[in-house]
Amino acid sequence: MPRAVRFDRYGGSDVLEVVEVDQPHSGPGQVVVRVVAAATNPGEIMIRQGALADVWPATFPEGQGNDFSGRVAEVGPGATGFSVGDEVMGFAPRAAQADYVVSAPDRLARKPPGVPWEVAAVLAGAGATAYAAVRAVRLKPGETVMVSAAAGGVGVVAAQLARLAGARVIGTAGDANAAFLRSLGVEPVRYGEGLVERIRSLAPDGVDAYLDNFGAGNVDIAVQLGVAPDRINTIIDFAASTRYGTQAEAQAQADWPAVWQELAALVAAGDLTVPIQAVYPLDRVRDAYDELARRHTRGKIVLRLAPD
Repeated sequence: MPRAVRFDRYGGSDVLEVVEVDQPHSGPGQVVVRVVAAATNPGEIMIRQGALADVWPATFPEGQGNDFSGRVAEVGPGATGFSVGDEVMGFAPRAAQADYVVSAPDRLARKPPGVPWEVAAVLAGAGATAYAAVRAVRLKPGETVMVSAAAGGVGVVAAQLARLAGARVIGTAGDANAAFLRSLGVEPVRYGEGLVERIRSLAPDGVDAYLDNFGAGNVDIAVQLGVAPDRINTIIDFAASTRYGTQAEAQAQADWPAVWQELAALVAAGDLTVPIQAVYPLDRVRDAYDELARRHTRGKIVLRLAPD
């Protein structure tokens, strides 16, 4: 029987269950994808805990997961653009952590052969979020941009996209990730007390733009550094965004297969590195989210559902 992650009440990772579900089939204009890998994202923790119930209330029993990669397993009547066996990546809100996903063809993009399944699984989520954030601050060649949590799932993509735009990139990280960021052309700076002074020391002429991927006062720091509000983007601190009038663009503003394909092409060409910190089997979904909740991830944590 096919499996899917479900939870029937708000709570910690202990509410997550892997249950057997009916085999889905494609209706008119739909395809069914056999999922190979599915991403985990911090926002999914907040949804499961009920912290976003006012915006995204759960309908119990609730599914989980958004971005995934896999192979087309079935094509319904009238569905065009894909054939059985095609390798794809996509975005299926609260449905991706399952052996099978039903999707409209226009919610899928082709996975290039050289892109690993785990990397393809995160491009429609973290990748698109980073893409939207970088675009929001309108970087120009030679400018200096700060990227918080620059080794994290969104930050590491955003930092590299900013570099590709010609910007100088300074990224906050712990000491364990400093050498890794340098290998990507990003100048690391240790987060924590005294961050403003350390940034000013690295960029005495000022910072032009700031990408907040972590919260924890980063928007306040950007304002303190004199960055214009319209050149600050946060994907998490919406209260600060409202307070200062900053940008708050994220996945929804780049939720297009063309964006996912553009990112995948960069990966295939060797121009974009997406580190995968850990891969868990589906039956260890609780462990995957417990590791994610510690917020010290280099890149992404992914669930593997099927072999190559």
